[in-house]
Amino acid sequence: MRPCASLPVTVLRSSLTPPCSSCLHLIDRVPLRYTIQPVAGFISRGFLGRRRPAEVENRLPPGQYLVTDFPVLSAGPTPHTPLDRWSFTIEGLVQSPVTWSWDEFQKLPTQTVTVDISCVTKWTKLDTKWRGVTFDTLLQAVQVEPTAHYVMAYSDGGYTTNLPLDEMVNGQAFVAYEFDGKPLAPEHGGPARLVVPHLYFWKSAKWIRGLRLMERNAPGFWESLGYHIHGDPWKEERYSGD
Repeated sequence: MRPCASLPVTVLRSSLTPPCSSCLHLIDRVPLRYTIQPVAGFISRGFLGRRRPAEVENRLPPGQYLVTDFPVLSAGPTPHTPLDRWSFTIEGLVQSPVTWSWDEFQKLPTQTVTVDISCVTKWTKLDTKWRGVTFDTLLQAVQVEPTAHYVMAYSDGGYTTNLPLDEMVNGQAFVAYEFDGKPLAPEHGGPARLVVPHLYFWKSAKWIRGLRLMERNAPGFWESLGYHIHGDPWKEERYSGD
């Protein structure tokens, strides 16, 4: 696993802001650990709203509101990796690590799925349509060691996030490179991002470049700064201790 690169944030005092500069109204919910001061122009602004239409109430996790646009939230500048330099690797506790080039990745079997996504900053977007390669398909190319129980996703820019292995198999996770029938835009994580729709969307790492299988769980970027190690929106697992 590559080390997490330094991102444009500054530790100031004993509390923590949410991972978007527009969400400072949530500061009273944050564990008293660190304050992350966004550097102007890097952590992008979110979108506010509070609509919970009755007809979709049962599809909105607790504390979430409905959006119809696609808010752009980032913890750093947007990478623009040329496709001829892009690669994707599965490594760690596997007997046969594999790296695919962009052209090779495009030749893998794909699925188109429609899922709801929920951000920890409290917005939910319904019926998002993605096309990509399931984690199950990727695992067919490697032999997973029986001691592997967790996965660390890593991305361009040094971002990392951790996930349980058993919550990525059986169609629960995929690497997507199309959204709404079009190539995935860089601001939404293109050329490819991880999509794990049953967890808060920070777990769906943008600009994904690889997955490392591990025996023990370990926190990624936001998890190291006080966010929940798991991140289930239906349990409101936003912050450490929730």
